[in-house]
Amino acid sequence: MIWQTARFQIDLSRPRVMGIVNVTPDSFSDGGRHANTRAALAHAEQLLSDGAHILDIGGESTRPGAAPVTLEDELARVLPVLREALKFGVPLSIDTYKPEVMQAALDAGADIINDVWALRWQASPQALAGPAVVAAHASAGVCLMHMHRDPASMQVHTMAGDVVPQVLHFLEHQSQYLHGLGVQKSRIVWDMGIGFGKTVAQNFTLLARQSELCAHGYPVLAGWSRKSSLGAVTGLPDQQAQAASHPRMVPSVAAALLAVARGARVVRVHDVKETVQALQVWQAMHEQES
Repeated sequence: MIWQTARFQIDLSRPRVMGIVNVTPDSFSDGGRHANTRAALAHAEQLLSDGAHILDIGGESTRPGAAPVTLEDELARVLPVLREALKFGVPLSIDTYKPEVMQAALDAGADIINDVWALRWQASPQALAGPAVVAAHASAGVCLMHMHRDPASMQVHTMAGDVVPQVLHFLEHQSQYLHGLGVQKSRIVWDMGIGFGKTVAQNFTLLARQSELCAHGYPVLAGWSRKSSLGAVTGLPDQQAQAASHPRMVPSVAAALLAVARGARVVRVHDVKETVQALQVWQAMHEQES
């Protein structure tokens, strides 16, 4: 299986690790430690040294209740990091829902658009639209994520009923819409949206039944890293001052490994080194099964 992106055809025959580069002062997880260009680039280099295959650069937090960031501020955060990170020679993803940021990032050389809104957000009916931006690019990759409601209200009013068919229907609908605009299936990856408007039980249902989504032929990206559902079942806090590692690192690695075992081809993580090591053990075992 290949993920077609702007500069790279990413081989997904083995699971790939996407390292998170938050250029934000209010990230739910890293607290803004990489909120300037120099710090973000140093962090990106460390993630690559730890074994990341893809870098995901974001300039706006989408944690529950996060305040929106202006277009100008997001561009000022993301573009300098992107331009310098292009020198690393690895696939670069931009985590944004704003079509204007998508356009600027793709024009600057980004490979992938990773959108929590699955290209639905638009400033106004007359404004630039995400599907048009992605479709106009010859080969940019796109990750479509399921989100119930919006970041301000998604955990106040969570989903009801069986989560799996609802997520599947949404992702299929958005993918078919892109196909109609000329975007090939090989460019599209699905993200179930762990933590985005789901209850703890619904998040773990998506993990337990992830194979139902994988069966539709789109690579699945799993984004469990440090999520609140992991804290709910372990009692571990989100942040801990002066800790050598994040309190939820071990549960995050466990969730990534479980997701890969159930068919995920990409895992989006903060703790790259530990995730890579766990996947090396899984891969060694997996190779002896065939």
